[in-house]
Amino acid sequence: MILEIVSPEAKLFSGEVTSVTLPGVDGSFQILNHHAPIVSILEKGTIKIAAPSFNFTKEAADKFKKVNDQTYTLEIKSGTIEMKDNKIIVLVD
Repeated sequence: MILEIVSPEAKLFSGEVTSVTLPGVDGSFQILNHHAPIVSILEKGTIKIAAPSFNFTKEAADKFKKVNDQTYTLEIKSGTIEMKDNKIIVLVD
């Protein structure tokens, strides 16, 4: 599935991922391939991204923390997420 993470300043990430864990207002939740369509509000917390490979822009690379070769995390203050047609768009602050 495709994940795009966008902040007011720039596109932070765009690429193929295997799973995304997000800090929802009612608790953390994970999205896997072919998840049902969803729209949700995110609260302060950590987005965890699992993917076979990562390519970050120079501006965005310092915002992500490496867990291992296939997992990175991103701290956010708030945001929204939409999953539809195997594409996830996350707007973060």
